[in-house]
Amino acid sequence: MRNLVLAVGAAGLLAGCTAVEPTANGQALQASADSSAKVYRDLSGVWQVLNTANDNVEAHDAQHAYQLRDGPFGPVPAKNVLALGAVGAVPPGPSVIKGRQTLPYLPGGAEKAAENVADWANRDPEALCYMPGVPRATYLPYPFEIIQNDEQMLIVYEYANTVRNVFLTDPGEAPVDSWMGQSYGYWDGDTFVIEVTAQNGSSWLDRAGNHYSAMAKVTERYTRVGEHHIEYSATIEDPDTFSEPVTLEMTLYRLIGDDARIEDFNCVPFVEEKLHGHLRKEPLQ
Repeated sequence: MRNLVLAVGAAGLLAGCTAVEPTANGQALQASADSSAKVYRDLSGVWQVLNTANDNVEAHDAQHAYQLRDGPFGPVPAKNVLALGAVGAVPPGPSVIKGRQTLPYLPGGAEKAAENVADWANRDPEALCYMPGVPRATYLPYPFEIIQNDEQMLIVYEYANTVRNVFLTDPGEAPVDSWMGQSYGYWDGDTFVIEVTAQNGSSWLDRAGNHYSAMAKVTERYTRVGEHHIEYSATIEDPDTFSEPVTLEMTLYRLIGDDARIEDFNCVPFVEEKLHGHLRKEPLQ
């Protein structure tokens, strides 16, 4: 019996050497497909956006400053930001809102945004070094690093040394609201989905004062579309702020040079004078 099996095997090899080649090619193609799947399901790396969403997620023209006052011939920078000059100017940019140029605020929402930006230097959480919340953390003008394996995912942001733990099993309801909320992630095909809840409602979407409430649920989608690109979207469902769900869309770019790393940007010491300087025995003038 053993000789029969060997004979049949030998006959197959001799009679059909060409039959071996397709099998080898098939194995190579399968290995390539498996490797590609691993690449597209691996989001690890240092990433950064190249847009003006942090200035304003809505379509916007360039202007003198975020915080303005009336001048003799039109708006001019507010007194407390005048010294910034062109550094404090707002660069122009397109909308990153899917299918819209502006946010679909409920009545009173746009007015609240206008109040926010009218006191931008004192109200913007970014100016005060508070954690930026989601989705704003993604499109701040600083890089962030995704650290991923089969058991856990961390997202480390350069701004304010913020670290975000993404649960890979549903943790249930968050015990408390927080600046970054609670993140639960899972794969949907080749897209990694993160559901974010329990944010504290104090975050802004941008420096233009656009906002959302503590009732918001943010669903992020990360889709690797190449070695150095991720298509990113964040859908915000907030019945207390918007008349319909809002989706922000943009591309994340992978840093690949020697500068592809996260630096230490603990900004807390830089705002201590702004926040607490008035408590000095002799406040600085």
